[in-house]
Amino acid sequence: MTDRPLTLMAVHAHPDDEATGTGGVLARYAAEGIRTVLVTCTDGGCGDGPGGVKPGDPGHDPAAVALMRHQELEASCDVLKVSDLETLDYADSGMMGWPSNDTPGSFWQTPVQEGAARLAELMRQYRPDVVVTYDENGFYGHPDHIQAHRITMAALEMTALTPKVYWTTMPRSMMKRFGEIMREFHEDMPEPDPAEAAAMAEIGLPDDEITTWVDTTGFSGQKFDALAAHASQGENIFFLKMGKERFGELMGMETFVRVQDATGAAIPENDLFAGLR
Repeated sequence: MTDRPLTLMAVHAHPDDEATGTGGVLARYAAEGIRTVLVTCTDGGCGDGPGGVKPGDPGHDPAAVALMRHQELEASCDVLKVSDLETLDYADSGMMGWPSNDTPGSFWQTPVQEGAARLAELMRQYRPDVVVTYDENGFYGHPDHIQAHRITMAALEMTALTPKVYWTTMPRSMMKRFGEIMREFHEDMPEPDPAEAAAMAEIGLPDDEITTWVDTTGFSGQKFDALAAHASQGENIFFLKMGKERFGELMGMETFVRVQDATGAAIPENDLFAGLR
């Protein structure tokens, strides 16, 4: 045993991703005295600008958007009591198929080994006991999420560290429920075409393939407030439309797939730190 605190490192693509996928565990483990390290890989410059102006539209300034989103990220981290924020500040690549995917210096265009080397240095500095990122499809196919997965797994190979490693996911039962809720809030939402519906059906995992179910019910208010801190992107954050009470009822469980473990902790588990304390 050492005096070094147990440490969670979450590697995310954009400002606001930390709250959507891991806001509950970041808040819960911070409250339990665990060091929480957030690594945000891109500057978020392909997000909405002031007044909701979209990327590529007149008046959209990626540099100004990036500055605004960094300030929002810091506010979110304050809400979640994140111990340490590290930003790699690669240019946001935008959604798959956008022209910004091909921009030199974008995260999607960055050689994996280059990004991984930078992340490996942070891993050596913080020596995380648990690392959380996305699966190989970035959960839903976003290029920056895919790249975050790639550099995280490559960085782990560059170090001699053996943390527990998790990929964020969602049970398909909950994905179905979210679809119902979205229709509740958007009664005029058209039916998706068959190809889109089939792709949506593949997001997440069957419930019995999820290894780790972490109850974060007591921290759902912080998670909501962390999402709300990203006010410039409010139009894109569906969960904020629920209101805090409904959000708390539906968002009290965060789920993961454990992909690396040296502790022998039994699965399914209800704690990312099972076997470590």
